[in-house]
Amino acid sequence: MALFKSGNPTLSLKAFQSNTSTDQTQVMTVRGTLNKFGFLFLMTLGGAYFSWNQATSGGDAWPLVLIGVFGGLAVAITITFKKEWSPYLAPAYAILEGLFVGAVSAFYEYAMASNQNAYEGGRSGIVFQAIGLTFAVVAAMLFLYRTGVIRATQRFKAILLTATAGIAIFYLVCWGLTLFHTNVPSFVFQGTPIGIGFSVLVVAIAALNLILDFDMIEKGVEAEAPKYMEWYAAFGLLVTIVWLYIEILRLLAKLNSRK
Repeated sequence: MALFKSGNPTLSLKAFQSNTSTDQTQVMTVRGTLNKFGFLFLMTLGGAYFSWNQATSGGDAWPLVLIGVFGGLAVAITITFKKEWSPYLAPAYAILEGLFVGAVSAFYEYAMASNQNAYEGGRSGIVFQAIGLTFAVVAAMLFLYRTGVIRATQRFKAILLTATAGIAIFYLVCWGLTLFHTNVPSFVFQGTPIGIGFSVLVVAIAALNLILDFDMIEKGVEAEAPKYMEWYAAFGLLVTIVWLYIEILRLLAKLNSRK
């Protein structure tokens, strides 16, 4: 059983097994996890709405980006090591993540509208496209998982975990290069064929992580994890979906830059 691992580091079978509840009336359920994810999603939307308005009204949204990134990272690390705190920290993470997502979305919306005169009313529509595609991908992955078309086998998990770790390391290296004012590989941001291919690959890996997340939630239910693990699992699922949305937004920006 120790071989079952999610590509999302916040969702692992070990995390659920090490927190098994002895109270059968207070165990993790799929419905409870989905309800808590819905609550976290609303908190994310609230944070995103606030930072979006701040950015689009001419305010300085950069502090909100920094608060969202570093505050969210600190909370996420704390939740990972203190899972029993997730009922209290997961909503805070959702709000912080929303601040980041809203400001970044506004940036992409403004950048695309400025670069292309064909759009009406100063709106490019790229954010709504990214939201729609994200929901479509999540629904598709859930369908593929429930029908057994894609199975979270041991080999599948090992390959995806390696790919996800590789992308994380690559992004960390790029971030480090920017701190030292060193140019990062152009395909990370530019809409070249290689850049678009890279983004398609990352979107695919992020989408496939959803399969592992769904599988790990079921494993947590089977392991009869305690009730607070619903918050932890919902937090982990939110991490993957936000990552997927950001990567889809980046891919659409690259595609639009070629028009």
